[in-house]
Amino acid sequence: MKYFCLLLTVNLTLFAAGCGKQTDPANNNAADAGEAAEKIRVVPVPDSIKKKMEARGDQENAEPSILVESPKDGAVIESSTVKVKVKIEGDLKGYAMGKAEDGTGNHVHVILDNQPYAAHYMWDEGFELRNVTDGEHTLRMFPSRPWHQSYKNEQAFKVLKFSVKNGAADESKPTTDANGTKLADPKEGADMAASQAGAVDFSKPLLTYSRPKGEYKGDGAEAIMIDFWLSNAKLTGDGGEYLVNYSINGGPTETIEKWEPVWLSGWKRGKNTVRLWLVGKDGKKVANGGYNETTREITVD
Repeated sequence: MKYFCLLLTVNLTLFAAGCGKQTDPANNNAADAGEAAEKIRVVPVPDSIKKKMEARGDQENAEPSILVESPKDGAVIESSTVKVKVKIEGDLKGYAMGKAEDGTGNHVHVILDNQPYAAHYMWDEGFELRNVTDGEHTLRMFPSRPWHQSYKNEQAFKVLKFSVKNGAADESKPTTDANGTKLADPKEGADMAASQAGAVDFSKPLLTYSRPKGEYKGDGAEAIMIDFWLSNAKLTGDGGEYLVNYSINGGPTETIEKWEPVWLSGWKRGKNTVRLWLVGKDGKKVANGGYNETTREITVD
């Protein structure tokens, strides 16, 4: 009997020890996310960007404005190819759109609904949004620097709604300008994923996600910029009552108090997620058609 009790005690001890070594996968995932996020840190504007700013001279102080020729707000377009035509005006100080030999240059960020932006460089030729689904859509646009930092003067941002009707029936049917003249076939364009306009109110606070986006390599991966456009709201550091929050790879919530780019270093190699959202003075998310909170996946090599 003593032998049986001793054997039972030993087995129970070994069983308890074995149970102690087991781990919760969910806890491990949370720990991994926290560890990855801890490496992310805010850093100064990279020297490479500072040099570009200096080389551009007074362009950094430009106040470009967008004049949208097509599509018009409220337009109904009977084509799945929507042709965007804009002009850049205002106090340009030498700012002009166009692509340099290295593939960079001043351009406009064109955002259909809440999809990632498409970069539009050759505004004289227009820009095609291809495979746009039937239904109502939102279009947001603003000028950008070669490294995709947006201009933030009030007239730099344009937002409008249009609808596509029977678009798939005749994809070759063009849109026209305000005078009913067929627009020239543009050389630039992008295929659009299926999407619809959110129930967005243009008069309410609106957060437009811009960067980061896509793939980052080499020196460009050392510091990555968060940038966005903010309408009808001011952040606390600019005398307002709103904040923009972000989280990297599911890590802790960080806060942006001034409307300016934030540069982050310490990204892990491979896939990274960036979540950006707008909150009010009560700390709660500010809703507007589903656009005030956006999550993007980027790749860092």
